Amino acid sequence: MAKSGKRYRKVKELVDALEGPIGLAAGVDMLKQTGSAKFNESVDIDVRLGVDPRHADQMVRGTAALPHGTGKEVRVLVLTNEAKQTEAKEAGADFVGLDDYVTRIQKEGWVDFDVVVASPDVMAKVGRLGRVLGPRGLMPNPKSGTVTMDVAKAVQEVKAGKIDFRVDKHGILHSAIGKVAFESEQLLENAEAFLREVLRLRPSSAKGQYLRSITLSTTMGPGISLDLSEVLNGLR
Repeated sequence: MAKSGKRYRKVKELVDALEGPIGLAAGVDMLKQTGSAKFNESVDIDVRLGVDPRHADQMVRGTAALPHGTGKEVRVLVLTNEAKQTEAKEAGADFVGLDDYVTRIQKEGWVDFDVVVASPDVMAKVGRLGRVLGPRGLMPNPKSGTVTMDVAKAVQEVKAGKIDFRVDKHGILHSAIGKVAFESEQLLENAEAFLREVLRLRPSSAKGQYLRSITLSTTMGPGISLDLSEVLNGLR
């Protein structure tokens, strides 16, 4: 079993010293103390939900507009016909085209991008890419706003901090909500925006307790458990 490094053990002691779960603001403050790696670590939030993703009516998937973005440069590929390609480029898309990129993805397995936006009229061609894009969570989807005729707006929203999330087979949502270098207030506002959207998407078929646990962490740091009651009170 791998032995934890000295830096990790030191920050883990800080978290272990807590007397149970804490509020969101306190969690963010603690997070800032645990982010001590030599690079600008991502800040992640994990939310365990009381849903069964095996049932389609309990699948939680959506998007959240983080007011301060994720701190990551997002590379956007737009697949659309020539009539829409100019507006996609002007909106800031990194890669714009159709047949050439479809072929490149199919034959070479090229996936050097973070988000794919497509117009509905080309989905017959884009659908062929499901085997490559699907397992990586890159397949465009109307529910996430990445299949749309307004490709320019979709690109601008993604570049501004719009994120896509989907519950995994264990009923857990995992998302990056910023960087350690962000101000505490920025991380707090991003976390609140994400959690409000998760609450809004509660399936009507989900019974019992919806939010089961919330954990904050940095890329290299230990998880910080949040007090659900305090978090919910703060979001009201």
